Amino acid sequence: MAIVSGINPVLESLRAGRPLERVLVAKGAAGARLQEIIDLAHHASVPVRFEERSGLDRLAGTPAHQGVVALGASQRYAELDDVAPSAQLLVVLDGVEDPHNLGAIVRTAHAAGAGGVIVPERRAVGLTDVVAKAAAGALEYLPVVRATNINRTLEQLKQLGYWIYGLDERGTEAYDQTGYNPPTALVFGGEGKGLHEQVRKHCDVLVRIPMEGHIPSLNVSVAAGIVLFEWKRRLRK
Repeated sequence: MAIVSGINPVLESLRAGRPLERVLVAKGAAGARLQEIIDLAHHASVPVRFEERSGLDRLAGTPAHQGVVALGASQRYAELDDVAPSAQLLVVLDGVEDPHNLGAIVRTAHAAGAGGVIVPERRAVGLTDVVAKAAAGALEYLPVVRATNINRTLEQLKQLGYWIYGLDERGTEAYDQTGYNPPTALVFGGEGKGLHEQVRKHCDVLVRIPMEGHIPSLNVSVAAGIVLFEWKRRLRK
């Protein structure tokens, strides 16, 4: 992930529309130019975080960062309004934090015919270089949307006619016995946590992958691959 530090470099990155994952501002730092950075970041929907100065020192590799560090993204994010109207399938990720998992899901989603992937702004990995490498080129073709609020996004998708299917080990229907109504949104939870309760409540159907043995769940990228290609198989019928 590219690191941009200092007021002028971060300002120019924002003015040029460079894709940024987030902007970090040192706690207690102030000034008109820092405020301009914050305003430009908000206008560009780039998250701003206020961190201890020592954390910025470590990221920048120097204390001479003037109280601001930006983390560059590998790709630009898409807008939901540009993706949702024409897609037959969207993949929604509820807090996937491992970049290798996100990259693998993006790659598999593209192969299965998804029209886009939606990730939350907070408590989730963004489009880092590691994600791009794990996606093996799929980020060039599959748009990724960053949502401020996943629950609100699911409500928007419902208004557009989407059926929401959440993968949950407590689901009442097996993934291969479910009829997936188009347009479809498949929702997958984060590593070790699964779906958040409010996200679960926004799903029309909760599906599960029947498991043998003593391990109750699969890695999220593996589980996503199983369900995505079941959706693809059903589409061909």
